[in-house]
Amino acid sequence: MKIFVAGGTGALGGHAAIHLAALGHDVTVGGRKAPHPATPMATMPFLQGDYVAGDYTADRLRGFDWVVFAAGNDPRHVPQDADFEQFLIKANHEAVPAFFAAAREAGVMRAVQLGSFYAQAAPELLAGNSYIRSRLAACEGARAEGRPGFDVISVNAPFMVGTVPGLPSAIFEPYTQWAKGIIRIPAYAPPGGTNFMSFRSLSQAIEGALERGEPGKAYLVGDENLSFARYFQLFFDAVGNRATVEVRDEELPLLPDVAIPQGRANAISYEPDPAEASLLGYARRDVANAVAEIVAQFG
Repeated sequence: MKIFVAGGTGALGGHAAIHLAALGHDVTVGGRKAPHPATPMATMPFLQGDYVAGDYTADRLRGFDWVVFAAGNDPRHVPQDADFEQFLIKANHEAVPAFFAAAREAGVMRAVQLGSFYAQAAPELLAGNSYIRSRLAACEGARAEGRPGFDVISVNAPFMVGTVPGLPSAIFEPYTQWAKGIIRIPAYAPPGGTNFMSFRSLSQAIEGALERGEPGKAYLVGDENLSFARYFQLFFDAVGNRATVEVRDEELPLLPDVAIPQGRANAISYEPDPAEASLLGYARRDVANAVAEIVAQFG
C-alpha cells in the first residue's frame, strides 16, 4: 500500500514509518521540518506541511491508500505568545478532524489516528484537564469523519518507551545519562506509576489497526503497569548501575509533576482488552527491551 505518515519525522510516527516500510509498503513521511538526516526516515519521500495550518489538503493527500496520523500537538508545541486553550482548540478540536476530512476527499481508504490513553484509561481526569479534553476531541473528531469506503480507527497509547535510530531524544538521552551518573540527581522516583508501552509494540498495533481494525473503533492499547520507581530502575539496571531507585514524595526534575496528569502518588493501571490486543497483534512485555535499545543508542 501507499501510506502517508503525518508526523513521520518524529519518534512515534517515524518508528511506525520504518516498521511499515520494512513490511514492503511505499511510505511517505510528513512534518513541519525534513527528517533528521541520520534517521531512516531521511531516505523516504517527504511531504512538508503543518496540519494545524491546513497544509495537507485533499490535493496533496491524493494517491495515498492509507494514512497514519501521528502528528498531534501537546503543551510543548504551544507558542509562547499563544493562548493555551485556544491553541489546543485549533490544533486538536478543529485541525485534526479537518485533516481526516481532507483524507476522505482525497480518496484515502483507511486511516489511523494515534491518540492518548487518558480519556479511556482515566476519564475522571477530563473535567480538570483541557489538554486531555482536547485529545479526546481529536480522537472523536477524526473518527466522526469516517464514511463507507473511508475507515478511521484510533489507537490510544500510554507512556511510550523507545528509540528511532539516529534520532536525538530530549527525554531518553537524559534518562540514560542520569542512570550512568553523568547527570547528578539522586536515584529516586516520585510515588505512583502508569502504563508503559514500547515503540515497537505501538508500531505493531498501528499496523494491525490498518490491516484489521474495526472502522470507527478507538482501541486502548498498552503493555505493562509499572511504578515510576520500577520504570527508572530499568534504566539503572541496563547501564549496570547497582543503585536502587527509591521512592520519594517529591518532584523529580526529569519527570516534573506537570508530566503526571493524574498527580504525583497516583497511578493509572489497566490491562488492554485481550481480544483487541490479539486482533492488533502487538508484542507484550517489551518495555525492558525498549530501555535496552535506548541505552545502546545513547549510552
